[in-house]
Amino acid sequence: MIEELTAETLPAAVPELAALLRACVGDGASIGFLLPMRAGEAEAFWRGQEAALREGSRRVLVARQGGRILGTGALALAGMPNGRHRAEVSKVMVHPEARRQGIGRAIMLALEGLARDLRRPLLVLDTRSGDAGEALYRSLGWRPAGQVPGYALDNDGSGVSTTFMYRRLGE
Repeated sequence: MIEELTAETLPAAVPELAALLRACVGDGASIGFLLPMRAGEAEAFWRGQEAALREGSRRVLVARQGGRILGTGALALAGMPNGRHRAEVSKVMVHPEARRQGIGRAIMLALEGLARDLRRPLLVLDTRSGDAGEALYRSLGWRPAGQVPGYALDNDGSGVSTTFMYRRLGE
């Protein structure tokens, strides 16, 4: 089941979201964090989303199964006047134990539906080049816009390529 978090419902979800983030980073996901994660770093990240949820510049979806949060994804809504037709998909993650069950696809489809409802027909995202996420996005109609070598750091300090992708909803 996919549900949207609000500024009011986020605090209760922070422990599970933090555990999800730590599990994904521990499994090698390139979602902005490196190992070893500092104590409280995952919790602080999620608590830091509350203001953006409250002001409406970010929307966060979670996928629950048996009441447990197994995945999440967010839309960051561009706020400048010339960008109010677009949003950035970010922090899409599925717990390593729950992958290959359609959860990531369900999250992406729900994010696209939310973007349609918000009249945001242009979506962008970035992903580590060659990751499973890239294949998922391509299967959903996302197109690569380009690749930047060494854009993100890996846990060993080496640079990894990042693919920037976009999707025009309705195409």
